Amino acid sequence: MTEHLAWDPLLIQRYNRPGPRYTSYPTAVEFLPVTDDHHERQAFAQRDNNKPLSLYIHIPFCAHVCYYCGCNKIVTKRREQAAPYLEILKQEILAKKSLLGSNRRVEQLHFGGGTPTFLSDEQLQELIRFLQQHFDFSQDSSADYSIEIDPRELRPNTLSMLRQLGFNRISFGVQDLEEKVQVAVNRVQPESMIRAVMKEARELGYRSINMDLIYGLPHQTLESFDRTLDTIIELSPDRLSVFNYAHLPERFKPQRRINGDDLPSAQEKLAILGHCIEKLSGADYHYVGMDHFAKPDDELAIAQANGKLHRNFQGYTTHGDCDLIGFGVSSISQIGDYYLQNQVTVDAYEHAIAAGQLPTLKYRHIDQDDKIRREVIAELLCHLNIQFAELDQKYAINSRDYLSASIDELKPMLADELVMVDDVEIRISDRGRLVVRNACMAFDHYLKQHEQPNQERRRFSKAI
Repeated sequence: MTEHLAWDPLLIQRYNRPGPRYTSYPTAVEFLPVTDDHHERQAFAQRDNNKPLSLYIHIPFCAHVCYYCGCNKIVTKRREQAAPYLEILKQEILAKKSLLGSNRRVEQLHFGGGTPTFLSDEQLQELIRFLQQHFDFSQDSSADYSIEIDPRELRPNTLSMLRQLGFNRISFGVQDLEEKVQVAVNRVQPESMIRAVMKEARELGYRSINMDLIYGLPHQTLESFDRTLDTIIELSPDRLSVFNYAHLPERFKPQRRINGDDLPSAQEKLAILGHCIEKLSGADYHYVGMDHFAKPDDELAIAQANGKLHRNFQGYTTHGDCDLIGFGVSSISQIGDYYLQNQVTVDAYEHAIAAGQLPTLKYRHIDQDDKIRREVIAELLCHLNIQFAELDQKYAINSRDYLSASIDELKPMLADELVMVDDVEIRISDRGRLVVRNACMAFDHYLKQHEQPNQERRRFSKAI
């Protein structure tokens, strides 16, 4: 895959429309409500017991509210709220474990939130050992055990304890290193704190460290974000996620504390993104796709080069052959051809567990058409091409004809040389890599059902 990214601001603006991020297809907005856990139990009953597992643990608590955040979270200073939640979480873990059969080999684990490090070191240790007691965690070098941390929520021994328990990857939000920006979004963490976390994590032997940055925050300018990038490049994280801030105060209450007049203009924001791409590429970061960068020797970049990159609810991943089992409020599972989402409020989650049910809120059982389109979208996002012959063989179809209506929708992108289609493949060009989501939308059957005026604007953020 070429390392060249063609930057054309006018082209980006033309294609900058709202659309899904495709952590699944069909997307989560297409999941169907349920009144019991029948579909989830069916998913476990039909599961291929030979498939390894990826576990996701959702810890919803945050001690501080970050004004830009749109995540499912509970902001509280009351640390005692964690203990009863953890007891319910353990009951869910035991309930799902009983449905998994004899093979409970785990190759991937991710703690997300919220803020997992909201939990005390003792609570984290107890929960991890509980999981290790009930699942068979792989000791292979390829095993991926990661946790999201908040530098402000680390005790002196937290990183060391997590490393000793087997975590080999950490991720944390930096967002921006300018104090004025940090104050405006209520996430103040001095550069010295970030440096200390990086230094300790390197010394402890974490093999991959990810940092999140956000462009489009209040008071950001091209010059100020350039200073942040200089420091980040010096710190040299293995992966970087550079997200677009989508200001949607009507949907996310904390964002109402951000003064819209303080946000950079659309032109400034686009300039920041273009400079970010140019600067990170010059610092030898490989553009994986969809806001993600990785060093060439990082597992994500290697997997993409080898045609083995995948995408799921955790974003880009190297363990796409696993069934994903979610635990905790709002978590999502992907078991075979089923998607399943947990209850999104703690009260509803607790009520379901207390009633002896799995805490299922929504599900989707995908059909043949979904599978075909899911594969097309995933391959375009991960590897920038899809081969018709592979689809033909796998699904016993003439895929060129089957997808003809979607291919017709690509005509504007074909004319702009963003996509190329011939008898062999669909391929995203260098010019098209930054708007690959637009190409994917052409294959999304469900988007056509929602194309009333402004409907997409309410459901999804813009592509750039």
